[in-house]
Amino acid sequence: MARSGVRRRRSAFAAGLATMAMALGFTVIPAEAATTPRIDYVALGDSYAAGQGAAPYTDRTCFVSRKGYPVIADNLRGLELTANAACSGYTIGAVAGNLPASLAGAEIITITVGGNDLDTTGLLATCFAAPDACLGAAAVRAAMLQDARDNPSTSALVQGLAGLSLAVDAQAPGARIVFTGYPMLFDPTFPDPRAGVVNQLTAGLNDVIRLTALGTGAEFVDVAPAFAGHGIGSAEPWINFNAATIQNPANFHPNGEGYRHGYFASLASQGAFSRN
Repeated sequence: MARSGVRRRRSAFAAGLATMAMALGFTVIPAEAATTPRIDYVALGDSYAAGQGAAPYTDRTCFVSRKGYPVIADNLRGLELTANAACSGYTIGAVAGNLPASLAGAEIITITVGGNDLDTTGLLATCFAAPDACLGAAAVRAAMLQDARDNPSTSALVQGLAGLSLAVDAQAPGARIVFTGYPMLFDPTFPDPRAGVVNQLTAGLNDVIRLTALGTGAEFVDVAPAFAGHGIGSAEPWINFNAATIQNPANFHPNGEGYRHGYFASLASQGAFSRN
């Protein structure tokens, strides 16, 4: 009986406060409405956006991992990952052809893509399986990047990236579109000249992505500085590498530390997960 009386007194007290607030012209705001407004977030891209290299995977076809940077970002207060449409092997065209329906309501969109268009996986396989063919394979890709810089209006790489950026913007007008680059895979101390060739091509690809993104009004976040000192061959690598199993899907992809302290930290430090 005593508890029932307490409840009645509390109800009466709450009702009295509400009546007083209305009389004074105040608006009573429900507790739910006072919370941080939700920001809808969509992640697009290839294996580096999916989280390949940081098992276990929630999708073994696309190698989507809970340790990937989009899922880490989903834990931020007020941010909700409405779609992680990234998939291993995706090229720029594949990303453009698989834009999720939730993109229309997204306010923040991250994109990591371009590596497969340069066929970096093929280059790495060639360089470590057939070293004599490495320089020739690298030269082909270097020429592609040079053409992108010299002739952007006819470069398939530049036009693909620009077209993707504009297509995303058309479906999510006003959204913040953030492209990322790729990390240097090898530490400068790695005792193999092929490592320097691969790093140089990665730097060139990052430059093309950056210039193209900025040219379409999107943003670019460079993750390479965060990975410095953590490449293959370093004391604390954030990139997977097992020379005995070159075809292992995890090879040449970040591990959990790389996605958290490399990709996520780079994006977060640049404020990429907040509204403009």
